Amino acid sequence: MTDLHYLEMHELSLLIRTRKLSPVEVTEAQLARIDRIDRDLHSYARVTPELALEQARQAERELMRGECRSPLHGIPIAYKDLLWTAGVPTTAGMPIHRDFIPPEDATVVARLREAGAVMLGKLQMTEGAFAIHHPDYTPPNNPWNAGHWAGASSSGCGVATAAGLCYASLGSDTGGSIRFPCAANGLTGLKPTWGRVSRYGAFELAASLDHIGPITRSARDALFMLSTIAGHDPKDPTSLPSVCLEIPGIEDSFRGLRVGIDEAWLSDGVDPVIQQALRQVMTIIRDGGGMLQRVRMPDTRAVSANWEAHCGVQTAVAHANTYPARAAEYGPALSRLIDGGRQLSGMDYQRVLLDAQRFNGELEALLKDVDLLLAPVQPYAAPTHEQLANLALDPEANRRLIQFTSPFNVSGHPCLSLPCGFTDGGLPIGCQFIAGKGAEGILCRAGMALQKVTDWHKARPQGL
Repeated sequence: MTDLHYLEMHELSLLIRTRKLSPVEVTEAQLARIDRIDRDLHSYARVTPELALEQARQAERELMRGECRSPLHGIPIAYKDLLWTAGVPTTAGMPIHRDFIPPEDATVVARLREAGAVMLGKLQMTEGAFAIHHPDYTPPNNPWNAGHWAGASSSGCGVATAAGLCYASLGSDTGGSIRFPCAANGLTGLKPTWGRVSRYGAFELAASLDHIGPITRSARDALFMLSTIAGHDPKDPTSLPSVCLEIPGIEDSFRGLRVGIDEAWLSDGVDPVIQQALRQVMTIIRDGGGMLQRVRMPDTRAVSANWEAHCGVQTAVAHANTYPARAAEYGPALSRLIDGGRQLSGMDYQRVLLDAQRFNGELEALLKDVDLLLAPVQPYAAPTHEQLANLALDPEANRRLIQFTSPFNVSGHPCLSLPCGFTDGGLPIGCQFIAGKGAEGILCRAGMALQKVTDWHKARPQGL
């Protein structure tokens, strides 16, 4: 039990429900670990120890009476700081919101609270959920190597979950912001179908691109979280009808699954170490009874090149009450995004939308012939901070970074990011499965099948 903090949620849930561990002692251990370790990692924007212990005591009393709300009952988790938490400041990584205290919980927070989950606190993020952190805030450090990117924008989520400072976290993904931190930190993250999870009570970056989803240590845990937070929400008219995800009924096997492979797309500017990791995954799929099927991906270049313009227009609308009126309080990256969105003509934005519709339609047609697509999360492992700074000056390098993530924000298709190996320097590598809209169950099935026969997701940063 010395590695209690690294248990997967489904493992911890069994220990709690069989009374081998109590929610209070687990929560106390997490709070002590955060106090000891996070002073160097900076993953938390705010820790809520009093609230966490109050919720843990309530969970313990209920469980002792035989009242189990869900498999998440009594499990300590944390939230990206763009999700409203009643009575607890929510800043979205922006000093302009430092005094904002939401009057209610975001729908996803309320659903997890009702399921009995314990809130440890709010996790650090980039400014407004865009590219980099506001200059006033200290970015989280990658626990695998502090000299490398921790992923954006759900950076605190990735760092805290990887370092054993929460058992899972809830992040958001507008261009890759669940999948990038998962790839950088050796985690499993699910970007659901757009509308599968309510966005009510979440600070907006770009309404039609924003997705809320779990960052966890395994595909099974991602399914645990999704089954709790998914479903229609009257407060979010864009949310889809509820769909029941039967966790025990999902087979952890590739048997019979058709996995689309476009070798040209998978090698387009992709580092050899990433290509080799993908080939290993293909072998596992084939050995597990899956079928590798050659496909031709729709062109992703236009939608990835257009992503910043697509996002910028919507971000300008989302920030209209404070920008440009309070532009001096914004950091340079978010300011540049909004300025670009405000300057884009209506005709140019219509061209962006037409490219998006084309891609969505072509992808929908492709996914009628296969169950899943395999892709990297990014074309290389987590860059150094110096490399990342250079990306900001090179539009083509930026497009290359998001070429495997942003198209599926534009189309709204669900993606599951998974660890699939390591570089020679010991940095995690991530791959992802993409499925048809509403097919999160198939994604989690494939993820559980991969993690049943590999241990990449069980590796932990050394020295923590």
